[in-house]
Amino acid sequence: MKVSSNADRLVTQVLSGEVWPAMADRHAYRVDADGTPFVLPGMGAVTLGTHLGDPATGLRADHLEPGLSVRHRDPSANYALQYLTCVGNTVTIVSGESAGRTGTVIGQHAYVLVDAPDEVLEGTTVGDHVRVRARGQGLAFGDHPQVAVKNLSPEVLDRMPGGTRSDGRLEVHVAARVPAEAAGAGGGMFSEFANTDLMGAYAGLSDDLSLGLEGLRIGDLVVLEDQDHTWGRGYRPGWLTIGTISTGQCALFGHGPGPSTLFSGPAEAFVVVDDPSANLQSYVPEEA
Repeated sequence: MKVSSNADRLVTQVLSGEVWPAMADRHAYRVDADGTPFVLPGMGAVTLGTHLGDPATGLRADHLEPGLSVRHRDPSANYALQYLTCVGNTVTIVSGESAGRTGTVIGQHAYVLVDAPDEVLEGTTVGDHVRVRARGQGLAFGDHPQVAVKNLSPEVLDRMPGGTRSDGRLEVHVAARVPAEAAGAGGGMFSEFANTDLMGAYAGLSDDLSLGLEGLRIGDLVVLEDQDHTWGRGYRPGWLTIGTISTGQCALFGHGPGPSTLFSGPAEAFVVVDDPSANLQSYVPEEA
């Protein structure tokens, strides 16, 4: 993205975490948007076969987290891992069969989510330790003071299309537009923590539960209309938030594929370009 920023003044920290297990309780069942009970895989552990650019909906899963689900055992250290890790940061696996291989942060949920090729994921298991090269929080645009930048590495920013236009607005490319009524779980939380679940992406259910979001892909850049994520997440008419879809299929009502926040500000600060190819897959480095 052609935009002036303070990237040269950002600090890099090396953070640690581990692959967290999938977790459940003895009651097992939840209920979907149509009232049907289910037991499905979703959060935690190592999830194979779903990567950047793949469909975010249509799978038999609940709160699908692609790749590695990473957190820290110490609660305070885990908050730091959530707040300071940014989309596009490099994650190095430091234990287990895949030690020395790398992946890329694609967003936050209850965990930091790390995409990597299946051959890397196959050699990784619950309890394996990882090292995160965290850089990006504090990123700001010199020519766009109204636009807050969140959870974004400068390396990804450099590869994104768009930038400062001659009229002074910020051009951003998105693969989908999300109406305000689709914003579900995640409202009221800090925009550096977890993500926003989108309702209306319940593939296979009735039209009255659909908001046209069944075609979302992992990594799609989307614009959330009338959403202000500057200091948290909430409804604000005339504001926009740009995010990237970091989680996939949800069955629980009020939840759905969710974007991690990247930009937020008043609508007049942006020019939003519809671009079906706007996906994080094109903007992150390949695994080494």
